[in-house]
Amino acid sequence: MSTTDEFHQRVISDAGAAVRGLTVALGERLGLYRALAETGPLTPAALAGRTGISPRYAEEWLHAQLSAGYVERDPDTGTYALPAAHVPVLADPGSVTFAAGFFTALKALYATEDLLVDAYRTGDGVGWAEHDPALDTGMGSFFQPAYEHRLVPDWLPALEGVTAKLAAGGTVADVGCGVGHTTLLIAKAFPGATVHGFDYSEEAIALARQLADEAGLGDRVVFEVASADDYPGSGYDLVTFFNALHDMGDPVAAAQHVHKSLDAEGTWMLVESNVSPADIDTQTPAARMFMALSAVMCLPVAVAQRGPHALGNHSGEQAFRAIAEEAGFTRWRRATETPVNAVYEVRP
Repeated sequence: MSTTDEFHQRVISDAGAAVRGLTVALGERLGLYRALAETGPLTPAALAGRTGISPRYAEEWLHAQLSAGYVERDPDTGTYALPAAHVPVLADPGSVTFAAGFFTALKALYATEDLLVDAYRTGDGVGWAEHDPALDTGMGSFFQPAYEHRLVPDWLPALEGVTAKLAAGGTVADVGCGVGHTTLLIAKAFPGATVHGFDYSEEAIALARQLADEAGLGDRVVFEVASADDYPGSGYDLVTFFNALHDMGDPVAAAQHVHKSLDAEGTWMLVESNVSPADIDTQTPAARMFMALSAVMCLPVAVAQRGPHALGNHSGEQAFRAIAEEAGFTRWRRATETPVNAVYEVRP
């Protein structure tokens, strides 16, 4: 048990982290971290010149990064540097540990504070479409590194017989696809497969189509606006849900539709947060982040759909398995996992 003074300092630290998140979003959007990573030590004026920002703001931003321990300063030269160990986290979107992109979603989350106050008082929800589009791109950026590095080489091969089916020209439905990161990864890896991406956000689907065109995949990847319980098609060899089921107001109906849309020997790949109700007390970094996100995003999004369930993102394997069994699935296996994600293989 901490003293009042100790707890006060912890809350002050959390307040600093909350504000610092905005400086990280600025650093990501303005290319400040990337400039430091590519060039090496820079003075505030040199950073400003390289990135096209005001020198005075460059200085202030660097002070914030220095106080956070994100950058280092050489007092003799007046230059600031991004340590090599920090580059994969803040400046390299291709790294599995890249996290700076998440902070660009804060604009969307903080902007819904008034809506959340009303929701907490009334029991209503805050729908995904009520958020700024930055939520799509920011959350996509947060999960994308793991998908980039794990989905094709690790997660899909962990599912029984799936990669062989896709290589032979199988069919895929990526449900709740957002801006299509996972959909496009599967399409790139399996050129012969037929890949569909479905999401109920018109803004996300519009961006997904744009990204598909930019990747040269617009002619063979189909993105459509559809919800998890009514997306079209049947006989799919693989249906994927990436961190989406817990956001749905009626996850049982979604699971039933998956069961209906799958081939008799098909596979439902369910990727969810690797946390459970037991983690409420663990206070690990991942658990703290997921609990907070659930309170301000995941639960309100599910409640807004006015379904019979509102899971939150830390319902855990037992709850998800019960939903699958209620929907008619008979086979369940935790295929693989990371500290952030659990990958389940669910079959009829």
